[in-house]
Amino acid sequence: MQTAINQTKIDIEDIFASKGRTKIIKILAINNETNISNIVKLTGLNHSSVKIHLNFLNKVNIIEEKCFGRIKIYRFKDENIKANAIKKLIEFWEEYD
Repeated sequence: MQTAINQTKIDIEDIFASKGRTKIIKILAINNETNISNIVKLTGLNHSSVKIHLNFLNKVNIIEEKCFGRIKIYRFKDENIKANAIKKLIEFWEEYD
């Protein structure tokens, strides 16, 4: 059964809806993958806010969650064409910053 978020069109504004979510996207685009503790440290956001953003990004297929026992690693989903375009934009932006 698909969730409602997968059944509706997701606009780019939804992806970049908050500064916190944008920070998470940038961290994962640059690092490819990391754990939630590192994301919390790098963003300065609290754990529950990061978890909410990660769940949303996972549902819209921008990232994926990999579990290794109790450890969860979040990875930017390069094989998704939209995620890949976002990653290339961030890489380009950072290169010419």
